[in-house]
Amino acid sequence: MTETRNDQTNALSAARSARPHEFQALILSSFGGPEGQEDVIPFLRNVTRGRGIPDERLEEVATHYRANGGVSPINAQNRALRDALEAELARRGIELPVLLANRNWDPYVADVLRECHERGYTDLLVMATSAYSGYSSCRQYREDYGVGLEETGLQDVMHVEKIRQYYDSEGFLRPYARNLRDSLQALRSRTDGGLRVLFTTHSVPMTDANAAGPQRMAFERDSAYVAQHLAAARWIVEQVGEEMADVEWELVYQSRSGPPSTPWLEPDICDVIESLPEQGVTGVAVVPLGFVSDHMEVMWDLDTEARDAAAEAQLEFERIPTAGTDPEFVAALVDLVEQRLGTPTAPPRVSACSRGTWFDECAPDCCVKVLHGRDEPRPTIAQRPQGEPIPVDLDTDGGVVLR
Repeated sequence: MTETRNDQTNALSAARSARPHEFQALILSSFGGPEGQEDVIPFLRNVTRGRGIPDERLEEVATHYRANGGVSPINAQNRALRDALEAELARRGIELPVLLANRNWDPYVADVLRECHERGYTDLLVMATSAYSGYSSCRQYREDYGVGLEETGLQDVMHVEKIRQYYDSEGFLRPYARNLRDSLQALRSRTDGGLRVLFTTHSVPMTDANAAGPQRMAFERDSAYVAQHLAAARWIVEQVGEEMADVEWELVYQSRSGPPSTPWLEPDICDVIESLPEQGVTGVAVVPLGFVSDHMEVMWDLDTEARDAAAEAQLEFERIPTAGTDPEFVAALVDLVEQRLGTPTAPPRVSACSRGTWFDECAPDCCVKVLHGRDEPRPTIAQRPQGEPIPVDLDTDGGVVLR
């Protein structure tokens, strides 16, 4: 039975893979962030472009960055990850330059595409600093490059693909499991009461959550975004083992924005923390599962607001680190690169917590978003041709994706 299941898993992962390609450069693509106080408002204008939000309201969010000198930690973290990727690629004998590109701040995607063209790189592989499916976490990155190619006029001379979502990569998940085990032990050294584990990720509007993933497929809680987080959390809990005995866990959300009238994913992490004492909980471990580095939304929403909420509720508090540049995570990312290059040493495509790995080329209706005032879809890379069938030929996909 196990052999049959593994054969099915391998077949599904293979069906979702693109052909290997000889890429000339890897682009680590991220959200971006300000580099100084004078950058903060212009950066936030970029983030909220088209939404008509006045600078006075942006200044409310700006306080998070201003408290850190106007510098987003994501920039240094991405540079460190780039350096770690370059070192691991070199260690494996793979000559592949790694560049940085951002959605909302310098270096912008279009500028990096121009730079690549000037350097003679016409076959590019994009790796996003986001592990899950969803509009802002996957499709918008694919749109960034589709729009960038059109803006630069390079769409007919450059070939750009994107690495799949890697929420189910063991090398991404294992650091969370290891650090959660340590955090639970630390909590038990400070309290003999009940403990709770909160896996947290960025809240998104319900419309975006429900549109995550191909629309012809059904998902747990009607969302690929939610289902993937739940699958990842279950795997981590299983790996932690006996330290999770008698410890309940749940998936919570943070960092919501927008008008209160718009439904977003809930519950909010601070609301949950406030309710824990009445449940007999005296210690809480927070796992920022939805993030790959300790950027501003981790530092502010968790290390400040969630920690303050725990102190108000008289709870012992532990926040485990994100994957960052953990060697296991870096190695896993380079594994993904090798798979797309088709190197002789490329490891097999394996999902730690689902039946098959995610798609290299997404369906046209995957993670769609309808924006006010825009009827035409934006150009998008890494997309299957319209009408081409989605390779889902099993009855279930690890309990997460259903036909």
